[in-house]
Amino acid sequence: MTPLNPRHTADALPYLLLAQEIERLLNDTTVVVPPRLVQRLSDQGSLFVMPAADAQLAITKLITFVADNPARQLPAIQGDVVVFDAANGKRLCMLDGPTVTARRTAAVSLLAAQKLAPRLEGKLLLVGAGVQARAHLQAFAEGLGVTQVYVHSRSHASAQALVNEAQAMGLQAQIADRVDEALAECCWVVTATTAHQVVMRSRPRADAFVCAVGAFTPAMVEWAPEVCVDLAESGQVVVDTRDADHEAGDLLQAGLDVTQFLCLQDVIRQETTERRPHSGPVFFKSCGWAGWDLAAARCVVRTMGMQPTD
Repeated sequence: MTPLNPRHTADALPYLLLAQEIERLLNDTTVVVPPRLVQRLSDQGSLFVMPAADAQLAITKLITFVADNPARQLPAIQGDVVVFDAANGKRLCMLDGPTVTARRTAAVSLLAAQKLAPRLEGKLLLVGAGVQARAHLQAFAEGLGVTQVYVHSRSHASAQALVNEAQAMGLQAQIADRVDEALAECCWVVTATTAHQVVMRSRPRADAFVCAVGAFTPAMVEWAPEVCVDLAESGQVVVDTRDADHEAGDLLQAGLDVTQFLCLQDVIRQETTERRPHSGPVFFKSCGWAGWDLAAARCVVRTMGMQPTD
């Protein structure tokens, strides 16, 4: 068994197929996902141990997240996803952990947008210009047909690099120096920073779909508490999983009872043939879950023609 490098891992995880696999997983009653173990390494770093299994596959994602690693010229997320045959314990493959994390997170956002967005066209605002912003750019262009993009980042060089990448994809893209002005123009909004202080202080448009992926621990925050409270009262808030009940920093720091909000599985299992009518923006809070990594493993096994034991 040769570990898949980042490129081969990405090639085995096309966004549309991965979003479909995530939806199938949410309807699979054999899926078991224990709570993830988080070992604090420092003020800036943690080790994450994330197992999951279904009737055919078992996985463990073992990654580190070190927020100040970019200053060391190292990626913030490092590690691997190991995939096993659940019937006989045989190791089937090893995937690049950061690539899986980026692509499955963006695919979850894509699925949520497909199911929840008030409208399915418009401009995209990316707040942050790192790995997650790049993955969401690719996923929303591929899966939603986004053609116009604004990028806002504290780093002008990073923002310009992502704008250049978007333009190379054939998209219209530009830097948004004033994030509030761009927010007022965009129906799609993705915040993908590693902020521990508020980044977004204005309310999104009434027809906006907001995907908040950056604050995945209680200590992190991207959106101002008053905006989150307003969205809970006048819009629709959905979380990725029930793990968000104790991890969704934006919502917890706003003093909201996260258990009152639907999770994506609720949305999938309650889905009807017609889109649910609702008023106001949709705020999708994503914190991460080993089930998404299991869905990625299932997608890799499917696309690469591996056959786990029945």
